[in-house]
Order: sequence, then structure tokens, then C-alpha cells
Amino acid sequence: MAAPALTIFQPARPFTLPLTGVAIAIAAWIIVQAEAQMLWMFTIALAMGVALYHASYGFSGAYRNFFVRRDTRGIDSQIILLGLTTVLFAPVLSQGSAFGNVVGGAVAPVGIGMAAGAFLFGIGMQLGGACASGSLYTAGSGNPRMAIVLVFFCAGAFWGSLDLAWWQSLPSMPALSLAGEWGWEIALPAQLAMLGLLYFLLRRYRQQKNRKENTAEDMPLTRRLLRGPWPLIWGGVSLAFLNWLTLVSVGHPWAITWGFTLWGAKVAALVGWDPLTSGFWTGGFQQQALEQPIWRDTTSVMNLGILAGATFAMLIGGRKAARWDRRIGPLLAAIVGGLMLGYGARLAYGCNIGAFISGAASTSLHGWVWILCALPGNWIGMKMRRLFWRE
Repeated sequence: MAAPALTIFQPARPFTLPLTGVAIAIAAWIIVQAEAQMLWMFTIALAMGVALYHASYGFSGAYRNFFVRRDTRGIDSQIILLGLTTVLFAPVLSQGSAFGNVVGGAVAPVGIGMAAGAFLFGIGMQLGGACASGSLYTAGSGNPRMAIVLVFFCAGAFWGSLDLAWWQSLPSMPALSLAGEWGWEIALPAQLAMLGLLYFLLRRYRQQKNRKENTAEDMPLTRRLLRGPWPLIWGGVSLAFLNWLTLVSVGHPWAITWGFTLWGAKVAALVGWDPLTSGFWTGGFQQQALEQPIWRDTTSVMNLGILAGATFAMLIGGRKAARWDRRIGPLLAAIVGGLMLGYGARLAYGCNIGAFISGAASTSLHGWVWILCALPGNWIGMKMRRLFWRE
């Protein structure tokens, strides 16, 4: 019997219809309103959403598997992602320009507030069940609980912006990067050597050989690219290249949580909040972004692109979205976790993408401090999950 022809889009299910409409509306809105540069960034983000969804590329699950099962596959892929991103960033950041654009890395100060934010973010990762990129692509793929996490992520990020001045008044160090101190000639091999050592130590830590990934190896390559699932390595390599493409296109690495902070502030302004009451939102880039439509904000446009890309990947892959969990425990965990994710990200100058991957790939010290503080937070968050639901 002949093999059935490839059907790209599966028959519509009730939840796919509104998601499809939202994704098409977002894409059309960006196309109509945005400039050519924003359309390009939206396209890059679409590819990010597809890669994240097809590879199921998350951070919170990777850390949970690491602590509970001594399964290092997720962290292994993050080491590869970070190493490749560092290699791609190095020639661009060492020159300070690319294709006529001035570029700069994600470098931020290290202080008590920054460390506390990363720790809170780590707890929120386990209560919410996702990180910043994870909440975007899972919400885009129709996960109703993650949509709640995303709403409170925005609220928490806005809340953090109001308290940021106090946290920044606590002791801190100036922004510092290894490349700035040593030069890229030393910083690049030193960081790659450190990542290689970490990869080796993780292999020794494994209790047993990692389980084989479900990569649908018997599926033709073209079909697997379109419909997934992808191996984690495909997701890591894709995201590293797309992060580099973001850097050379807009002059800074991939970031996510600034968009959430801005969305929260815009909603607050609509319901009566006065931006003049906050030093963070008075003057400078923040006030300008608040006064302009979101399609003029690069991070917001890319976040919307990731949502739309995940929706497209879900539809073309023919997979079902997660069911709605109506229990009060998981709902409260989504709310509390979302608030901690947003608040922590604002204090820590970013999330697992903006602070850790983009920061560490820029050889910023704050990127490494971020992960050292976020991992204990993840461990505590795992223990706190028991307060909300049974595993």
C-alpha cells in the first residue's frame, strides 16, 4: 500500500481556530504597521517560535530533570547553545559593528538586587513551569495555564520596575565582561574551556545513560523539519544562529522580558497609573517606549513573533495543546510563579535568555552570576511545587 501523502495542516480542533486567528491577526498587524526592520525582526522571531516548539526547548524542565533524575540532556544542550553563541558573538563584538550597525553585548552590573532577582526567577521557573522563552512558546501553542503565567509575568515585571531603584541602591559592582578585561583573544578560549569542563563534569555526574530522545528518526528529514519533533541539538543550534542574527540586525542580543515589562506598564497606564510617579518610567528610553506603539519596540515585536511561530509550528505539526487544569493549586502556582518570574527578571537585568545566554555569550560576569543564583532558586521552587499540586 502506498504511503499516505504528507498532510501539512491537520483538521481543525476547537482550540486551534482562535489560535490561528490570533496568529494571523498578529502577523497582519505587524506587516501593516511596522517598518521593514521590524518585519525582519518579526520573521526572525517566527523562526525562534518554531525552533522552541519543535525542539520542546525549555529551561525549567531541564533543571528539574537534572535535580530529580540526574538527566543532563537539557543542560548539555544549553552548554552547546551557549558555546556556539559565544563563538558567533566573538568576531562581531570584538569589532563593535556588523553590516554598518553598531553592536554591543548584554553586559550588566552584578549586585545584591541582581542576585536576588535571579534567585526569585529560579523559584518562579518551577512554580510557573516555564522560563521566559518557554512561557511564550507554550502559550503560543495553546497551553491555557501558560497564558495565565504570561499575564502575571507581565504584571510582575512591571511591579519590579517600580521597585528597581531601591534594589539598585544596594551594594553592587560595575558591569564587567571577561572580554573587556582580558580581550577576546583570551576570553573566548577561556570561556569555551570552562564550558567544556562543565560538560565533562556533567557526564561524570549522570547516574545512568540519558534516555534516548524521541526524534522520529524514521521520518524523512523534510517532514521532520516541518512537523517535528526536533532533537534538542537542532533547537540549540537554531537558537544560537537566530540570536546572532538578532545581534547583527538590531545591535543587541536577543532579549525577552523588557517586552513583558512594557506590556505591563501600558496596561497599568490604561487603568489610571501615572508614569510620572515612577523614576524608572520618567525620561529616557523607557518613557519613549511607553509613549510609542508596541510595534516600534523590537523586543515586543519579537515576542509576538515567537507566539505566532509557536502557533504555526503546533498547527503544522498536528499536535494537541495541553488540557486546561482547573484545580486551584496549579492555578495559584501559575499566578505566584508568573509574578516571581517577572519581578525577578526585572531585578536581574533579564531572564534565562537575556541575562544568562545572551549575557554569558557576551562574557558578562552577570550572566554567570545569574545562573549560579537561579539554580538554587529552581531547587527551592521544586520543593515548593508540593504546596500547590502533587507531582
